[in-house]
Amino acid sequence: MSQIPVTADGKRKLNQELDELTSRVPVIAKAIEEAREKGDLRENAEYHAAREEMAMINARIAELKGKLSRAVVVDETQIDTSRVAFGAKIKLRELKTKTSEDWQLVGEGEDDPLENRILTSSPMGAALLGRKAGDTIEVHAPVGLLKFKIEKVTY
Repeated sequence: MSQIPVTADGKRKLNQELDELTSRVPVIAKAIEEAREKGDLRENAEYHAAREEMAMINARIAELKGKLSRAVVVDETQIDTSRVAFGAKIKLRELKTKTSEDWQLVGEGEDDPLENRILTSSPMGAALLGRKAGDTIEVHAPVGLLKFKIEKVTY
């Protein structure tokens, strides 16, 4: 199995989500038992909803355990900060629209496009890795070829 690079904060968040989901399992198990006691299971919507919720939670728990078993916290002191690498915060200017946005490169499980956190393995992340401030990158996207200039790299 391949290792998953994560920040210390990212690993903490994954563990926190796992703990929250694990604590919900007994509550849902009790709801299933109570719904089962109400009689005919074929027409018992509460029972089926609780079973479905339990299945989704168990699947997410398994996914989180898998990620955590492969997670390796990256020692940020060992990163070459002169170039874009894991954990970097990058200010990008889109060359066509001249708009700028800040992004951070993160590992699997930490990505959140709404918080401008992208995977190092994403097309954008892969195009950024190893580059430095002043470089221009091209990213193939569903809307076509996008061009960006790296304005600033911080850690």
